[in-house]
Amino acid sequence: MNYVIPQVGQLKLHTLILDLNGTLTIGGILVEGIKERLQKLKSLGFKIIFFSGDTRGNASHIAQELGIEFIKASTGEQKREETEKLDPKYCVSIGNGLIDLEMMKIVKLGIVTLQGEGAHVKTLLAADIVVTSINDALDVLIDSDRLVATLRK
Repeated sequence: MNYVIPQVGQLKLHTLILDLNGTLTIGGILVEGIKERLQKLKSLGFKIIFFSGDTRGNASHIAQELGIEFIKASTGEQKREETEKLDPKYCVSIGNGLIDLEMMKIVKLGIVTLQGEGAHVKTLLAADIVVTSINDALDVLIDSDRLVATLRK
């Protein structure tokens, strides 16, 4: 997807990297409304993946339910290594925990969610955008005017 941000330039994003616990799920329960938004983002051309250490043992089931790829990554360094394989200058990541910090540092656009499980302050400071929910984060990518309003100078 190509976004044109006034006074900033063109932002080309083709891969969306998601965190699982605290981002797609709260307390292990999938946040309502995600599936439809992910389908919309796929139709816009995004490749969608989530990384997780699979703390709750439900990552494969959630990946199947959402129709997206799951890559096991149990540490921040593993998330960074997996992100590097995806050409991070074209990636957007959405996460909340300290485990997401290294990934957030290298992607083109980092979004932090402030949901029920909170957000680590280091990851929050490394992000480009902070929103109150995963659905708000996904909506920023779906509705380019929201992204423009947040990133323009």
